[in-house]
Amino acid sequence: MLKQNLQLRLGQKLAPQQIQLMKLIQLHTLEFEEELERELEENPALERKDEDNDGKEEPVAEYEDEGNSSIDTDFDVNEYLFDDEPSYKTSSSNYSADDEEFDNESLLTEGQSLYDYLLEQIRLINIENDDLKIAEYIIGNLDTDGYLRRELKAIVDDLAFSQGIYTTKENVEDILDNYVQKLDPPGVGARNLQECLLLQIEKKVTADKAITLAANILRNQFDALTNKHYNKIMQKYDVDEDDLKDALDEISRLSPRVGGNFDTQTITINQEIIPDFVIQVNEKKNGEQPEVIPLLNSKNAPSLRVSDEYKDILSTYSHDKKSAEHKQAALFIKQKLDAAKWYIDAINQRQNTLLQTITAIVKLQKEYFITGDDKSLRPMILKDVADITGFDISTISRVVKSKYADTPNGIIYLKDLFSDSLTNDDGEEVSTKEIKMHLMEAIDRENKRKPYTDDALVGILKEKGYNIARRTIAKYREQLNIPVARLRKEL
Repeated sequence: MLKQNLQLRLGQKLAPQQIQLMKLIQLHTLEFEEELERELEENPALERKDEDNDGKEEPVAEYEDEGNSSIDTDFDVNEYLFDDEPSYKTSSSNYSADDEEFDNESLLTEGQSLYDYLLEQIRLINIENDDLKIAEYIIGNLDTDGYLRRELKAIVDDLAFSQGIYTTKENVEDILDNYVQKLDPPGVGARNLQECLLLQIEKKVTADKAITLAANILRNQFDALTNKHYNKIMQKYDVDEDDLKDALDEISRLSPRVGGNFDTQTITINQEIIPDFVIQVNEKKNGEQPEVIPLLNSKNAPSLRVSDEYKDILSTYSHDKKSAEHKQAALFIKQKLDAAKWYIDAINQRQNTLLQTITAIVKLQKEYFITGDDKSLRPMILKDVADITGFDISTISRVVKSKYADTPNGIIYLKDLFSDSLTNDDGEEVSTKEIKMHLMEAIDRENKRKPYTDDALVGILKEKGYNIARRTIAKYREQLNIPVARLRKEL
């Protein structure tokens, strides 16, 4: 049976203004400019103030009420407040389109694709009609790197269902080997890296000892090569270290991505990074510590106001109680004026949030901004900044997302300033970034013929006062994209 009952339930729901603010906070400068221009176009009640600062960076200015309280508001707000919400941005893209606001003009490049280049060649070869269709189908299944990743049996089935061509796996493999893999660039149509490198080295018709040895290594000792078992290779072919080094030099000249030089109809955009913050370091005399001043990029602090003209129009229409058309127009203008005021409030909240966050970051990382040395970075997590500003951790995360700062030592990505902490032998908390710097320095100075193992790196860092387990070394090494000792070995 159907029943009716009443329930009381507590819940939280973000207001449209809060949603709008959260969207604005996470936008970087270019995206914010695009969003601001869109709002100015959509809401005629929102205007820019006249500016004379010529784009200079300056602290955030306080928002001044434009006198909305003087507007005649003899309206039932419920009539229009919840009908539609064109002034709220409930969705926002995090990607800027290539428009005129970019400092560098966008460069669009579109060249010949690998697919078209191969089709031109295969159609000039004397090949039977069905075999040509099979070759073209194989070419169509190559990826952007020039590899054939699909199984030949699957290609045979596809040809039967989609092309009406009934063939065998052996025939497809024969066409692949004798036609497709003979095309330019050398290595195209390979099914794996080993085959790709072999196709390239075999194109070099020469009696050169190094090339011959390189071909033999790729054909018969590929696993030993990838694992850098050089002693095994030298014993196998009875060559000395110099001969092996010459062969490895030949292999290093081969390309693992033969299709990488072809344009696959992608768009390349030359775009400079526009910093969202400017960090000034003012030197002081008498040995005093320099002063570090955080500023917002002026593009993040636009001067906006509510249109006086629209307020006058609203005042005129709202006094006409008889005309339904005037009342409807007044409701529309009132909605636009409220949306403009809410947007200005959101912009100012965004500015204050950004400025308070960067001020807290500068306070925690003052020594780093003065010296520019990564070893001066203090351990800092989102909670540390949240504790200083009083904002929620999620708000801090939105602020630092995709944001950059212009410092005396170059442009930095704000997220790079955050790191966990470890305690050294002196009982001091140090940043994991500092430990990674020492780890990289140790690996850079190692003898590449006998690179340090993770256990050896543990001992080196322990001498510097960092008592770290071997598994932690391995984790940091992987985060730095540094391979294990065996793969760092060189002749």
